[in-house]
Amino acid sequence: MKNTRKHFPVLSQYIYANTASAGLLNDDLMEWRQEHDLDYLIGGSNFRNKVAAKLVSETREVVANFFGAKKENTALVQNFTLGLNMLVEGLDRSHKILLVKDDYPSLNWPFEYRGFDVSYVELCASLEESIRNKIQEQNISVLALSLVQWTNGIQISMNFLTDIKNKFPNLKIIADGTQFCGTSNFDFESSPLDVLGASAYKWLLSGYGNGFMLFKDGMEDVFAVKTIGYNASGHDMDARDKIPFANRFEPGHLDTLNFGSLKFSLEYLNSLGKATIENQLKLLSKKAKEEFGRLGLLSKNVLEREGHSTIFNIKGDNTLFEKLTENGVICSQRGEGIRLSFHFYNSEEDIDKVVKILKTAI
Repeated sequence: MKNTRKHFPVLSQYIYANTASAGLLNDDLMEWRQEHDLDYLIGGSNFRNKVAAKLVSETREVVANFFGAKKENTALVQNFTLGLNMLVEGLDRSHKILLVKDDYPSLNWPFEYRGFDVSYVELCASLEESIRNKIQEQNISVLALSLVQWTNGIQISMNFLTDIKNKFPNLKIIADGTQFCGTSNFDFESSPLDVLGASAYKWLLSGYGNGFMLFKDGMEDVFAVKTIGYNASGHDMDARDKIPFANRFEPGHLDTLNFGSLKFSLEYLNSLGKATIENQLKLLSKKAKEEFGRLGLLSKNVLEREGHSTIFNIKGDNTLFEKLTENGVICSQRGEGIRLSFHFYNSEEDIDKVVKILKTAI
């Protein structure tokens, strides 16, 4: 994967350990975006009329194929937050919801704000067992959670989700994949998830303003989504009352620059190989966990779990954050610590350099 680094100019100046905040744009994508806007500049509506419908349809197909979903059950949304709010607005308030305490606010707030009966599990080393117990004890009908937690990188076991789906087949599982999609060779249709949504500006490297929602068959019987618009009808004046479920998440015009960027990036990731990316991230995760753990910088909750993502929240104050920043490490302060996150364009040498800085500061 070392050859990929040359496509990301930021890496020549910094140790970029901040993909959990924003993924990088590569220079080939920048060139495509420039050509797109130049064509729009000189073509105006002619360009839009010629390109829009075809490009959006192709993007939807690429998204569906990349994640193993059905094209007709794939919706393009500007970000996960909008998609989830449209979805949850159509959920009957009689459902009992299970959330992870301190999960990403844009996942938890749509349920809390609408007055659902909500229960919580603590984000701990035994997260899966806590979820299982709550579902058994409280007759939970909807589990909503991030597949990878934004603050500390704890990743839910997909095998566990499969087990509880088999045990509780009527349970609906809604997942935020914003910190997950692009890190794993994942197939939606064979997964236990009923709904998967994500913003694509992080691990999918697509820039801002694009994301998607994936649905299993039958979700129109669970969510009475009311969103509507002319674009959702396929610009058919007679189709207002026959709009397919996934199309309801696309009520207005979709931007060809942003969604074309998503298509471009997914094709780029495909060229690298999803399995190759996943293997690289497993290597980086193992090394980072060992090195940060050896320095005593990881919480017990992370150390006691068998698997982990490439997102780590290390113990450290503002002084340590400034030390890392001064030495060219781009990272984020989250909670009471410092979040470091590594993608395939990072290397083991990057982790070694971060560890060397940390040893001089702790």
